[in-house]
Amino acid sequence: MISYQLTQYGQPLERAETVRPDPVGTEVLVQVEACGVCHSDLHLRDGFFNLGEGKRLDLSKGRELPLTLGHEIAGTVVALGPAAGGVEVGARRVVYPWIGCGGCPTCQAGQEHLCARSRALGVTRPGGFSDHVLVPHPRYLFDFGDRPVTLACTYACSGLTAYGAVRKVLSRVEGQPLVIIGLGGVGFAALRLAQAVTTASIIAVDVDRETLQAAAETGAAVVNARADDAAKQIRRLTDGGAPAAIDFVGAETSASLGLGTLATGGLLVVVGLFGGELRAALPLLPLRSLTIQGSFVGSPEEMRELMELVQTGTVSAIPVRPRPLSDAQTVLDDLRDGRGVGRMVLTP
Repeated sequence: MISYQLTQYGQPLERAETVRPDPVGTEVLVQVEACGVCHSDLHLRDGFFNLGEGKRLDLSKGRELPLTLGHEIAGTVVALGPAAGGVEVGARRVVYPWIGCGGCPTCQAGQEHLCARSRALGVTRPGGFSDHVLVPHPRYLFDFGDRPVTLACTYACSGLTAYGAVRKVLSRVEGQPLVIIGLGGVGFAALRLAQAVTTASIIAVDVDRETLQAAAETGAAVVNARADDAAKQIRRLTDGGAPAAIDFVGAETSASLGLGTLATGGLLVVVGLFGGELRAALPLLPLRSLTIQGSFVGSPEEMRELMELVQTGTVSAIPVRPRPLSDAQTVLDDLRDGRGVGRMVLTP
């Protein structure tokens, strides 16, 4: 089995050849056909998140190296443990990677992605920068129908992240404005999802003219975040403020912009992990009854809902760019430097 592993934080991935594992118990062995490359992979390689003001969140604790990265995984089931039921060898599936311990109250409530003892594939357990991956149970496998495998793998993170964020604002935005800040791969996916599952009028905010043009072509109103009067434009488009905004950047400037465009009683959902600190006048939170909520990927139930939308054709395709698995390190460097259009996907 060939994998590309993190052996030292901040250093290039290393190619490794190991014996292909045999599944036991409820385990399922999946032959990886595609694995998307995410900014989270960059943070894991570096070993930290930037918290601003020179502070870092250490990602090395509770994580053993070497580690095979990659959590956006799709492929074919090639072997089953003796207790693995509900799936057959030869089935093509996308893998839900955000696996928890299974026993804590959070997991028992169906929120495995928020488990404090995460066993997520590509995060604490071997992931998809490989030609095979072990999945602990068939319940983490989802049918992706006739979608291309290089697209299907992206649903496990970028698609799920977009859906999880949009789902948090659904009850607030029917027939109302929704501000979406940051139109990268995940943000643009959220734009299309919101247009598909809500009647909200979307105000799309970004700094790139071509991206804003693409958003305008979907019917969204657009605002360039670099404009001196960006906040004023958004308030005008929302008739004084929006009931909800989603920040897919996660920087101080984007979160501040989102918070400043909310109506009284509004909700800001922060998704992006760019880094930094949010400074806000605390009295305004109670006086205007504002809510700030984080959103991290999504639950198994949200994954099921998303894949049902995929099967019905509700979810629009995003551009993907296949690259050979041997380019794993180069792809991480390209992602860090902002090179390449669309989601880069490794194919063994």
